[in-house]
Amino acid sequence: MARNNQDNGKMSREEAGRMGGEATAKNHDKEFYQEIGRKGGESRDNNGGGNGGSSSGGDGKMSREEAGRKGGEARARQRE
Repeated sequence: MARNNQDNGKMSREEAGRMGGEATAKNHDKEFYQEIGRKGGESRDNNGGGNGGSSSGGDGKMSREEAGRKGGEARARQRE
């Protein structure tokens, strides 16, 4: 496991993040990830960030909303 250099029993940031992500994934479903992706896309649109949260910018990047949708679908497939 990823522990800090002092090995004093404390959890590293990496390990804490991983464990938190796993706990979140256990407690939420596909719709949760789609919703946070949609909110991220809206926030980005409202703040004028990047390509406006749209994947049609021609730069090959996916919007946060699309990433959330795809992530939710992937998690749903893992749970089947």
